[in-house]
Amino acid sequence: MGVTANTNQTYNSTNIREDLQDAYISISSTETPVQAALGRKSISSTYYEWNTVDLANPAANRVKEGEAAPGNSAPTNSKRMGNYSTISDKVVDVSTTNDAVNGAGNVQTIAQQTAFKLKEIKRDMEVMLVSNIAADAGGADEARVTAGLPAWLRSNVDRSTGTVDGANPTLSGTTAGFPNAAATDGSVRALTEAMLKGVIASCWDAGAEPSIVLCGSAVKQKISSAFTGSATKYQDMTGKKELVAAIDVYVSDFGTLTIMPSRFLETRTANSQTVAGRDVFVLDPEYAKVCFLQNMKQTPLAKTGHSDRRLIACEWGLQVDQESAHGIIADIDGSL
Repeated sequence: MGVTANTNQTYNSTNIREDLQDAYISISSTETPVQAALGRKSISSTYYEWNTVDLANPAANRVKEGEAAPGNSAPTNSKRMGNYSTISDKVVDVSTTNDAVNGAGNVQTIAQQTAFKLKEIKRDMEVMLVSNIAADAGGADEARVTAGLPAWLRSNVDRSTGTVDGANPTLSGTTAGFPNAAATDGSVRALTEAMLKGVIASCWDAGAEPSIVLCGSAVKQKISSAFTGSATKYQDMTGKKELVAAIDVYVSDFGTLTIMPSRFLETRTANSQTVAGRDVFVLDPEYAKVCFLQNMKQTPLAKTGHSDRRLIACEWGLQVDQESAHGIIADIDGSL
C-alpha cells in the first residue's frame, strides 16, 4: 500500500540525533601478557643492579676419614648484573569547552583521554619488554634505554645457522654487567617441535621450571597445526557442535607450559626479511621483574589558556634475575 499523504517520515526530518552509543568501543588490545606474568619491584637509581649466583657443578665428593689437610673449595661468588631505567610518557591537552560538553561516550573529556593514555603507555611498555634492544645510559639529548628480554638471553638459545647465522647478545663485562649489544638476527626458518623441546630441556637443566611459551599469532597457529607430541590429539565431541583446532597447553617432559600468544612481539627487518614475532620465548616468570623508579602517575602541567594539560608518565626497567632460567628460539617465521 502507499503512504498516506502528509505522513512525516524520517526522510524529511533534520533533527534526528545520530545513533552514538554513550560508551566507547575500542578494538585495540590492552592485554599485556608479559607484564601480567612478571613480578614487580621498586628501584632507587637509573642504573640498578642485582646479584646472580651460580653453584658449582655437582661432582663426586669423597674424602678420606680423618683427612688432615682438606683443601679450600672454590668460593661461590656472585655476578653483578644491571640495566638502565627508561621513561615513558604521554601528554593530554583538552580544551575546557571539550571537557564541558556532553559528548557521545564522553571520550573527549580529560579524564577519559587520560585513561586512554595510561593504556597506551602500558602497551608501549609491553613492546619494549620483548624488543631486541641493548641498554643505553643515554645523555643530555638522548633517552635512556632499558634492555629488552632478547638482549639478555645467551644460554638456552636456538638460533639460525646457515645462510646468515644468528649470534648471542653481549654484556658490558665478560660475564656480568648490562647488555651492551643486542642479539644478531639470522636467516628466518620454520619452527619445529624439536626446537621447542630442546630449549625447554636446556632451561630445566639450568635449574628453571619454565611455564610459558610466548609467541606471535603465526607461531601459535603453527604450534596448533603442526605439533603432535607423543599422542594423537582428540576431544570427545558427543553432543557438541564445535571444532577444536588449538593447542593452548604443552605438556613437556619437564613440566606443563601455557602457549601464550602476544600481539606485541617485535616486527624486525634483518637480512632483507621483515617478520612479525620472529622470537619465541620460553619463560620462567619467577626469574624476571618489571622495576619502577617512578610509579605511573599523572601530573597537571602549567595552565596557559582555555585548556588543561596532563602528563602521564612512569620510569621503569626490566630485571632478568637469571637469564639461564629463560630461553629463546630465534629467527622464526611462523608462515613457513
